Amino acid sequence: MKYDFTTLIDRSTHGSGKWDGMREKKPELKYSPVPLSVADMEFKNPPEIAEGLKEFMDTHILGYTGPTKEYYDAVCAWMERRHNWHIEPDWIVGTHGVVEALKVSVEAYCKPGEGVITFTPVYYPFYMAIEGHGCKVARCPLIYKDNTYIIDFDLFEKLCAEENNKMLLLCSPHNPVGRVWSAEELTRICDICRKHKVRIISDEIHFDIIMPGFKHTTIHNVAKPSDNIIVCTAPSKTFNLATMQTSNIIIPDEEDRKRFKEILGFGGPSALGLEACRIAYTRCEEWAKEMVQVIDGNRQAAVDFIAERLPEIKAIELQGTYLLWLDCTALGKNKEELENMMVEAELFLDEGYMFGDEGIGFERVNLAVPRDELMKALERLEKAVKG
Repeated sequence: MKYDFTTLIDRSTHGSGKWDGMREKKPELKYSPVPLSVADMEFKNPPEIAEGLKEFMDTHILGYTGPTKEYYDAVCAWMERRHNWHIEPDWIVGTHGVVEALKVSVEAYCKPGEGVITFTPVYYPFYMAIEGHGCKVARCPLIYKDNTYIIDFDLFEKLCAEENNKMLLLCSPHNPVGRVWSAEELTRICDICRKHKVRIISDEIHFDIIMPGFKHTTIHNVAKPSDNIIVCTAPSKTFNLATMQTSNIIIPDEEDRKRFKEILGFGGPSALGLEACRIAYTRCEEWAKEMVQVIDGNRQAAVDFIAERLPEIKAIELQGTYLLWLDCTALGKNKEELENMMVEAELFLDEGYMFGDEGIGFERVNLAVPRDELMKALERLEKAVKG
């Protein structure tokens, strides 16, 4: 491989949220573990980004700076090239992150007390975005079957038919269960929402991280123009740029865009965030391709280890994202006991209950880590389960 996915950077003094959180859970650590929780990578950033930002700093002044034509061109070209998705530059609204965009969307298009549908278990900021505006979470639990998850379309249509439910927050690919929704599933979602006048906001932040054999379909490509779907994208997961706080929210409808901007208010991505996005989308595609290969290798290594040495645990089929969902319910522990076992074993994962009651008894493992660190963690897991 051309790029380095094996060097581990010690982030314990860098202000890293998950490294600091690990120390808060267990101040005295016997090992020097790497936390496998929050969804950022333990890989070094693409060197082209560091080089490009240094060049930018040498040639620019950090005054008030907005998006440039080159930035818009880079985002549009990435969507066309990678996702066969044609967008116009004026559809792009920059935010500090997808989570911010979800909160803005709920406030912009829903009234307090109205219902927002989501497929659970789901990324926990979905609940925060809905409930933070005084709206109600309309849960549509996914069906756990044959080592994967499927949508309960009968329940989904029933929820959409309820007059109070006005919006669907869709996670595509789905975090935490790792599903990549098929074009047929997405078409059916659009048809049901159109029938019942339910607005769709689609979080597609993981859309570049798709395992071999699967294909991401952006929901815009199966929707009708009148559906007025908003798609939330960002380079942050693909290139490990979360701290750059730059997301590209795609809003084709002019009135929807105007309303979104009214709620968003002033501000937006920084000059460095916009430039990092431009560099990533124009110079780092090969890095992204290698990254997916590494994630897939880590996925296979983890699945093989668990099947051979931890048959009590089931690794759910990972189709997209770098987040492996583990079914630990056969261990017979409640959520507190399971979490305590992990912490005592110095395994710092995202507990399944964080994603809703449907996640109790599950663990989410971040695979974006050098392989040897992942295997050390799995060995500690084996010791804890058998200990």
